[in-house]
Amino acid sequence: QVRLVESGGGSVQAGGSLSLSCAASGYTDPPNCMAWFRQAPGKAREWVTYISAVSTNAYYADSVKGRFTISQSNAKNAVYLQMNSLRPEDTAMYYCAAARQNCAVVDAPKLGWGHGTQVTVSS
Repeated sequence: QVRLVESGGGSVQAGGSLSLSCAASGYTDPPNCMAWFRQAPGKAREWVTYISAVSTNAYYADSVKGRFTISQSNAKNAVYLQMNSLRPEDTAMYYCAAARQNCAVVDAPKLGWGHGTQVTVSS
Protein backbone atom coordinates (compact mmCIF):
# COMPACT_ATOMS: atom_id res chain seq x y z
CA GLN A 1 0.00 0.00 0.00
CA VAL A 2 1.63 3.22 -1.19
CA ARG A 3 1.35 6.03 1.32
CA LEU A 4 2.06 9.67 0.52
CA VAL A 5 1.91 12.38 3.15
CA GLU A 6 2.21 16.06 2.30
CA SER A 7 3.25 18.81 4.65
CA GLY A 8 4.33 22.44 4.58
CA GLY A 9 1.26 24.25 3.32
CA GLY A 10 0.11 27.50 4.83
CA SER A 11 -0.80 31.10 4.18
CA VAL A 12 1.48 33.71 2.65
CA GLN A 13 1.19 37.07 1.00
CA ALA A 14 1.69 37.49 -2.72
CA GLY A 15 5.35 37.46 -3.61
CA GLY A 16 6.20 35.18 -0.71
CA SER A 17 7.52 31.63 -0.64
CA LEU A 18 6.46 28.26 0.72
CA SER A 19 8.01 24.82 0.70
CA LEU A 20 6.02 21.62 0.49
CA SER A 21 7.21 18.12 1.30
CA CYS A 22 5.83 14.72 0.46
CA ALA A 23 7.01 11.62 2.27
CA ALA A 24 6.49 8.34 0.45
CA SER A 25 6.40 4.82 1.83
CA GLY A 26 4.98 1.37 1.14
CA TYR A 27 6.45 0.77 -2.30
CA THR A 28 7.26 -2.68 -3.53
CA ASP A 29 8.83 -1.15 -6.62
CA PRO A 30 9.67 2.57 -6.64
CA PRO A 31 7.69 4.85 -8.94
CA ASN A 32 9.15 6.23 -12.15
CA CYS A 33 8.05 9.74 -11.23
CA MET A 34 6.70 11.88 -8.44
CA ALA A 35 4.38 14.76 -9.19
CA TRP A 36 2.54 17.67 -7.66
CA PHE A 37 -0.98 18.57 -8.65
CA ARG A 38 -3.28 21.26 -7.30
CA GLN A 39 -6.97 21.96 -7.13
CA ALA A 40 -8.49 25.35 -6.48
CA PRO A 41 -12.07 25.67 -5.21
CA GLY A 42 -14.55 25.11 -8.01
CA LYS A 43 -11.85 24.10 -10.48
CA ALA A 44 -10.53 20.85 -11.84
CA ARG A 45 -7.37 19.32 -10.47
CA GLU A 46 -4.38 20.36 -12.58
CA TRP A 47 -0.84 19.16 -12.96
CA VAL A 48 1.89 21.44 -11.56
CA THR A 49 5.19 19.60 -11.93
CA TYR A 50 6.83 16.18 -11.89
CA ILE A 51 10.29 14.77 -11.55
CA SER A 52 11.66 11.59 -13.07
CA ALA A 53 12.99 9.28 -10.40
CA VAL A 54 15.63 7.90 -12.77
CA SER A 55 16.86 10.87 -14.77
CA THR A 56 15.87 13.53 -12.18
CA ASN A 57 14.62 15.64 -15.08
CA ALA A 58 11.90 18.01 -13.96
CA TYR A 59 8.94 19.33 -15.91
CA TYR A 60 6.65 22.23 -15.10
CA ALA A 61 3.31 23.65 -16.10
CA ASP A 62 3.71 26.99 -17.85
CA SER A 63 1.87 28.72 -15.02
CA VAL A 64 4.60 27.88 -12.50
CA LYS A 65 7.70 27.68 -14.67
CA GLY A 66 10.49 29.82 -13.27
CA ARG A 67 8.79 30.16 -9.88
CA PHE A 68 8.46 26.59 -8.60
CA THR A 69 11.18 23.98 -8.20
CA ILE A 70 10.65 20.27 -7.61
CA SER A 71 13.32 18.06 -6.10
CA GLN A 72 13.59 14.63 -4.55
CA SER A 73 15.57 13.03 -1.77
CA ASN A 74 18.56 10.86 -2.57
CA ALA A 75 16.67 7.85 -1.26
CA LYS A 76 13.79 8.67 -3.64
CA ASN A 77 11.36 8.46 -0.73
CA ALA A 78 10.49 12.13 -0.56
CA VAL A 79 9.74 14.91 -2.99
CA TYR A 80 9.76 18.62 -2.36
CA LEU A 81 8.23 21.68 -3.95
CA GLN A 82 9.81 25.08 -3.45
CA MET A 83 7.35 27.79 -4.42
CA ASN A 84 8.60 31.33 -4.89
CA SER A 85 6.96 34.54 -6.11
CA LEU A 86 3.59 33.14 -5.11
CA ARG A 87 0.46 34.64 -6.60
CA PRO A 88 -3.15 34.61 -5.42
CA GLU A 89 -3.96 32.29 -8.33
CA ASP A 90 -1.61 29.71 -6.79
CA THR A 91 -4.12 29.27 -3.96
CA ALA A 92 -5.21 25.63 -3.98
CA MET A 93 -4.98 22.28 -2.28
CA TYR A 94 -1.69 20.73 -3.36
CA TYR A 95 -1.46 16.97 -3.82
CA CYS A 96 1.53 14.72 -4.17
CA ALA A 97 1.26 11.67 -6.45
CA ALA A 98 3.45 8.79 -7.54
CA ALA A 99 3.19 7.06 -10.91
CA ARG A 100 4.91 4.76 -13.35
CA GLN A 101 3.92 6.70 -16.47
CA ASN A 102 1.79 9.58 -17.71
CA CYS A 103 3.03 11.53 -14.75
CA ALA A 104 1.49 14.83 -15.82
CA VAL A 105 -1.95 13.42 -16.58
CA VAL A 106 -4.44 13.92 -13.79
CA ASP A 107 -6.71 11.03 -14.70
CA ALA A 108 -3.99 8.50 -15.52
CA PRO A 109 -3.53 5.67 -13.01
CA LYS A 110 -1.35 6.54 -10.05
CA LEU A 111 0.41 4.39 -7.50
CA GLY A 112 -1.02 6.70 -4.88
CA TRP A 113 -2.19 10.16 -3.93
CA GLY A 114 -1.61 12.16 -0.80
CA HIS A 115 -4.46 13.80 1.06
CA GLY A 116 -3.28 17.27 0.17
CA THR A 117 -1.97 20.37 1.88
CA GLN A 118 -3.57 23.79 1.58
CA VAL A 119 -1.71 26.75 0.14
CA THR A 120 -3.34 30.16 0.43
CA VAL A 121 -1.84 33.28 -1.14
CA SER A 122 -3.37 36.63 -0.28
CA SER A 123 -3.03 39.77 -2.35
